[in-house]
Amino acid sequence: MERAEKREVVASLQEALTGAGSIVVAHNTGLTVAAFTDLRVQVKKAGGKVKVAKNRLAKLALKEVDVADISDLFTGPTVIAYAEDPVAAPKIAAAFAEKNQKFVILGGAMGQTALDADGVKALATMPSLDELRAKLAGLVKQPATNIASILVQPGAGIARVLKAHAEKSEAA
Repeated sequence: MERAEKREVVASLQEALTGAGSIVVAHNTGLTVAAFTDLRVQVKKAGGKVKVAKNRLAKLALKEVDVADISDLFTGPTVIAYAEDPVAAPKIAAAFAEKNQKFVILGGAMGQTALDADGVKALATMPSLDELRAKLAGLVKQPATNIASILVQPGAGIARVLKAHAEKSEAA
């Protein structure tokens, strides 16, 4: 690779990692092309990307990006998965690692916080931004539903009492 190509690769990595909510670094030794393609497709559906880059170039790119120093993770054949949603890349990577023993999560970063493998797996158990938004909308909607049912209850109670009196009068 020539210097110009290396600069271009570093610049593209910096651009990609700048907007990342989280970054996952993993070993991919012995992973089949089909399995790796499956990982790429899953991460892409979640709005992220998977890149394989030379360790030295990845370390250079990370120096210029405002994320935690995770350069020590780049040893051996590594792959980088990242997404704008902080939970998406760790969630997909952790699920993929469970199915494929050859995919080993080394760690990652979420902003200025460096994560070890357990930290990435813990982040994977958290709900995504869309799930949190849905829960929040449900919580906001819940009180309005409760108020409406409370307002309807007295009227329904009165109607039942009047109906019971009417039936009692007819029977007598």
